[in-house]
Amino acid sequence: MVDFDLRSANARLRASNPLIQCITNTVVQQFSANVLLAIGASPAMLDHDADAAQFTHIANGLLVNFGTATNQQFLAADAAIEAANADSKPWVLDPVSIGAVDFRTTRIHRAAGSGPTAIRGNASEIAALAGVGLGGRGVESTDEVDAVLPAAATLARTTGAIVAVSGPRDAILAHIDGVDHVARLDGGHSYMPLVIGTGCSLGAVTAAYLVGATTSSARFNAVVAAHAHFKVAGEASATGAKGPGSYSVNFLDALYTLDAKQLAGAQIEADTIEGPQS
Repeated sequence: MVDFDLRSANARLRASNPLIQCITNTVVQQFSANVLLAIGASPAMLDHDADAAQFTHIANGLLVNFGTATNQQFLAADAAIEAANADSKPWVLDPVSIGAVDFRTTRIHRAAGSGPTAIRGNASEIAALAGVGLGGRGVESTDEVDAVLPAAATLARTTGAIVAVSGPRDAILAHIDGVDHVARLDGGHSYMPLVIGTGCSLGAVTAAYLVGATTSSARFNAVVAAHAHFKVAGEASATGAKGPGSYSVNFLDALYTLDAKQLAGAQIEADTIEGPQS
């Protein structure tokens, strides 16, 4: 069983102030940048194919999200992924809206086969990426987290990535030393899906937490810590919120003020799951 040390993961992030390059959708760029700043990281939204790779060599981590992708972003992602892999830097794939349209789906599958450190999506997106579903309705999931765990475990084995499935109860899966591990996290609030950018910015936060995590267990711990940061802050943000608008402001504040003791109090259930071994 993997022992989680969320305090150390958060301390490493705060101490290093990692620079995260985000090739992400235009709808969430500002929110994602603010979220990264709130947790103690630095954002950079460089997504032009002419200089994306050069900047990846400068950045500490990378997020690839094709939510509103242009041809320029597809080319930028190809170059940035190659650079991140060459430098052994962590990068996260968010397969947003996979299955909605053919070309986007093909490009997401291509990225998934290029060695992401982590893959983060909702249940429908993860199922579709694993080849057992059609995707959700736009960016919304139509599947339950527990129902797609076998598919997520298969995806973790075949890609080598830590696979995170977001929902009312998140599940993070890792294939380590021939064993499929899963961590489930409670928390958050029903307002979170009503604020555009919470899911997409979690991909950026995951990339930030992964910086400096060099072993499989450390990467698993980092992805769990990123999701715990969101779950704990998301739950705390409901206090005093009258709706999604005030909640989104509270959320940024909660991400910023969350301390190591609060993070360590995250509700995590760790287990292993049955499945074919590699």
